Amino acid sequence: MKRYCTRPARAFLLACLGAGVAAAQAAPGDGSDRFFGNGHWRVAVSPWSLHFAPSEEHKPVVALALEWQRDDDWLWGGSYFTNSFGQPSAYVYLGQRIGHLLEAQPQLFVQWSAGMMYGYRGEYQHKVPFNSNGFSPGLLLSLGWAFDERSSAQINLLGSAGLMLQISYELR
Repeated sequence: MKRYCTRPARAFLLACLGAGVAAAQAAPGDGSDRFFGNGHWRVAVSPWSLHFAPSEEHKPVVALALEWQRDDDWLWGGSYFTNSFGQPSAYVYLGQRIGHLLEAQPQLFVQWSAGMMYGYRGEYQHKVPFNSNGFSPGLLLSLGWAFDERSSAQINLLGSAGLMLQISYELR
């Protein structure tokens, strides 16, 4: 029988739950809100990806993310996804969303994140650089469009591997 809630998935879900509990208990002004700051949660789903060099080994990549977006444009979060080879994987990161790039197009934004990825193991461990026991550094660069105050879409550059579409909704 296939196990759907693997060790990385459980760790990611527990980390998100812990972050949510900590945020709910942080009292403004007592110093505990420095990490969270003023801001809001964002949920994101990535239903589609494109590989620059497709292979018969590649499987569909689907991701689910939860981010805390601070009012000063910094963010942190985590994502649970199936990698290009069907392995359950996770990415924990911090980054920045920079909006209002062009005066004529205030909906346009860029986002970057850097963090730690887990999931490329076994015969696929060499598919990502600097992998050690499934852990490797991660970096995402994104270009996005805000449809309104809460919803947006972005294209994430996955290193030299491909592109991923992400759709986000802000919980304000």
